[in-house]
Amino acid sequence: MKKYLFCISGILLMATFAKAQTSNYRVVFDMSSKDSVNQQAVIREIGLITGSSPDAKLEVVIYGLGLDLALKDRSTQQSAIQKIIADNKASFKVCAITMSRNHIDKSQLVPGIEVVPDGIYEIISKQQEGWGYIKVAH
Repeated sequence: MKKYLFCISGILLMATFAKAQTSNYRVVFDMSSKDSVNQQAVIREIGLITGSSPDAKLEVVIYGLGLDLALKDRSTQQSAIQKIIADNKASFKVCAITMSRNHIDKSQLVPGIEVVPDGIYEIISKQQEGWGYIKVAH
């Protein structure tokens, strides 16, 4: 009888673990770097995550020196960003405060990138909702 209960307990534990592995994969990426290596890295990470977890919810929050990633005349990742957005693999949000400080208006953004009032507040809000946090850096 003990062996039977032990086996049942093991099966239930494995089922719980398997469910935890597939539930609500949500990550917010903190992009405040002007470095093109970091900008390439976030694109690569999105591809890796969505390749293994297609239902993952991913958001890239751009602020500070990361602004170039969001600008259509400066971004080295514009086509990749547009494809990611079109394929609903991730959303890209840029900080309105950063835009204002740099005299940037929405027409200068890569199409599909959304504006949020405050990038840091956006990240904190996602964390409070239980999203994982990744600072994009190398």
